[in-house]
Amino acid sequence: MIPTTVLGIDIAKATFHVTLLRAGQAWAGHFPNDPAGFKQLSAWLKKRRVRAVWACLEATGRYGEDLAEYLHDHGHTLSVVNPLVIKAYAQSQLARNKTDPLDAGLIAQYCASRRPEVWSPPAPEVRELRELLRQYDALQASRQQARNRLEAGPRSPTVRAQLQAQAAFLEAQMEELQQRVREQIDAHPDLKRRQELLESIPGIGALTAAKLQAEDLERFEDARSLSAYAGVTPMNQTSGTSLRRRPKLSKMGNARLRRALYMPAVVAAHCNPVVQALYERLLAKGKSKMAALGAAMHKLLRLAYGVLKSGQAFDPNYSLRPQPTP
Repeated sequence: MIPTTVLGIDIAKATFHVTLLRAGQAWAGHFPNDPAGFKQLSAWLKKRRVRAVWACLEATGRYGEDLAEYLHDHGHTLSVVNPLVIKAYAQSQLARNKTDPLDAGLIAQYCASRRPEVWSPPAPEVRELRELLRQYDALQASRQQARNRLEAGPRSPTVRAQLQAQAAFLEAQMEELQQRVREQIDAHPDLKRRQELLESIPGIGALTAAKLQAEDLERFEDARSLSAYAGVTPMNQTSGTSLRRRPKLSKMGNARLRRALYMPAVVAAHCNPVVQALYERLLAKGKSKMAALGAAMHKLLRLAYGVLKSGQAFDPNYSLRPQPTP
C-alpha cells in the first residue's frame, strides 16, 4: 500500500531540501546530501512519528541516486520524475518564485495530487554496469576534447606532446573499461542473455547494447512510456492556420539514451530491414533526413524493448508471421 504521507525532495549537489505533507500539515527540512544527511532525514521523520512516506524527487542523475536508493532500502515508496514534468506542474500552479524550499513543497504537492509512477532501483549488477559506462562516456568526452585541441594545431611542442600523451592515456583507459564491461556482462547470466537479444538487432553493437541495458528498459510498462522517457517521440507544432512547424523530437527525456541511439540508428537505416523500410518511406514522403533519422531512433528503441520483453531475438519478418486465433 502506498503511504498517504508525502515527502517532496529538491536535490542539489551538496544538500537537499524536503517538505513533508501529512493530514493537511507541512514541515520543511534541509540536510547534507551524503550518508550522514540521509541518517539525519531518518531521525527527522522518526521525530515526527513517520514510519513510511511516499517520497518524490526529480531525476537529476547522480545527485539524487544515492538518496533514492537509501529511502527505498529503508522501506519508503519512491517516485523519480522528469524535471520537465515538475516545471510544467509549477507553471500550471502559476508559481512565480523559485527557491529550493519552495521547489520541495511543489514536488510534494505534485506527488500528492498526481500520484506518479512508483520507482524501484535497478539490480546491483545493472548499477555496476551503469557506473562503468558513465565513466566510459566521461573519458570519451575528455579524449575528444584533447583531439580537438590537437586538430587546432598548437604551436608549442610541449603542449602538443602533452595532448598526444593525454589522448593516448584516455584511449587506454577506455579500452580497459570496455574489457571490464564485457567481464561484467559475462559474469551475470541475465545481463548476458539480454546482451545477446539486443545484439541480434542489426545496427546495435556490443557497446550500444550494454548502454541500453544500463538504462534498465524493462522497467517500463510499455514501449510508449519508454519512448516518452527517452524523448524520441515526435512533437507536433500546429495551431490554426498560422503555426505549421515541422514535427521534431521532443527531447524531453533521457539525453544519455538518445545519444546511445543516434549512431546505431544511422547504421540501422542502411542495414536493418525494418528500420531501413521506415527511413526510406519517410524520405519518399518528403521528410527531412533528420526527421527520418529521429523516427529510426524511435523504431530502434521499440525493437530493443520488444526483444527484451518477449525474450525472443530480432525477427525482421515478425509482422508477417500468422497470429494466433483469439
